Amino acid sequence: MTSQALDLNEEYRDIYQELVNVAMGRAADLLARLLDTYIILPVPKVNLLARTELAMTLAALDKNDRVSAVCQGFSGDRISGEALLLLTDATFPDLAHLLGSESTGSRGNELELLMDTANVLIGACLKGFAEQIDVEFAQSLPEVLGQHRKVDGLFDQPAIPWEQALAIEVTYRLENKESTFELLLLFTSESIEILNNKINFLLEE
Repeated sequence: MTSQALDLNEEYRDIYQELVNVAMGRAADLLARLLDTYIILPVPKVNLLARTELAMTLAALDKNDRVSAVCQGFSGDRISGEALLLLTDATFPDLAHLLGSESTGSRGNELELLMDTANVLIGACLKGFAEQIDVEFAQSLPEVLGQHRKVDGLFDQPAIPWEQALAIEVTYRLENKESTFELLLLFTSESIEILNNKINFLLEE
């Protein structure tokens, strides 16, 4: 399926941004309460993304040498996709400090921090998005793609099951810190028509 066959005009793009703004705000509020700090939220980016462009997009999202990543599948009402969360290496010491953890250099402790953060951000963002379009997403178990690896080594491109996806990029930043949390929501091409229909219904209300 080509990008021309998928409908993502400027009006749809703006609405997706608004829906995700609400959803990411809820997730940021939970993270802020957990860490007792302010979360900075840039405007989310909405694009159509080919499978071959995924690595380039992730590299542009995060220019750091090493990251840790979690992915989690979701589906509901014929809509499906993957959520990817990337944390920079610089993020873990800040997380450990804010949470009062003593084992900042422990791989096991960092894995726990990674999974806890993924549960908060992915879960809250998906729930907030789904509620606005009257869908309930079932989520698969989160999977760790890697720890302290280069972005281009996290994904096996031939194993990615889609040719094109609706990609929504969300960045969370801790105030006065270098720490960033990059969240990428990928909706399969088959989901886009259904999502657009739901948006049409919202516009008619």
